[in-house]
Amino acid sequence: MIIAIDGPAASGKGTLARRLAAGYGLPHLDTGLLYRATAAALLDQDRDLRDVDAAVAAARGLALTDFDEERLRRREMGEAASIVAAMGPVREALIAAQRNFAARPGGAVLDGRDIGTVICPAADVKIFVVASPEARAQRRALELAARGEKFDYATILNEILRRDARDSERSAAPLRPAPDAVLLDTTRLNIEAAFEAARRIVEEKIRR
Repeated sequence: MIIAIDGPAASGKGTLARRLAAGYGLPHLDTGLLYRATAAALLDQDRDLRDVDAAVAAARGLALTDFDEERLRRREMGEAASIVAAMGPVREALIAAQRNFAARPGGAVLDGRDIGTVICPAADVKIFVVASPEARAQRRALELAARGEKFDYATILNEILRRDARDSERSAAPLRPAPDAVLLDTTRLNIEAAFEAARRIVEEKIRR
């Protein structure tokens, strides 16, 4: 069973994907980490984030393990990843690795922005997670506070709106729900309620 979870930044898709993977005993891949790791490699090499050739080389050199998640999940790395992810050649370089992960025996859970539309268009379950920009900014602020990072709510909200526009308007695999994806709005749901809603979607697909 392949479960594809897509949605914008801070919508809750990653948490839901991890919970679903644990619940169904499936491996999980946060595909956003691939783009964050690519951006991190460029920054480590002091390369321009918009250098397509360097970004492609960095993407091809990635492994799907041993990521420094604490560093990669930092706010500034998310912004850098959004720039790299808008490059078509970079996305092409990472497609095979993601599809190979999804093809594992028994299936997998993948979350990102183009899983249901590009990476796994034949996924058994597709969920597109959304939430209002204000709710997502509040969640991101709470995450930063929990890590002891300084933040400004207005800045976070502006960054989310800017990233939404960049992800949705890019020519390569723009952020959008697959035609057969089920929309899950988590704006007014806590994590337990959101997980139960997602689990019901999966169970309904299994019954069908």
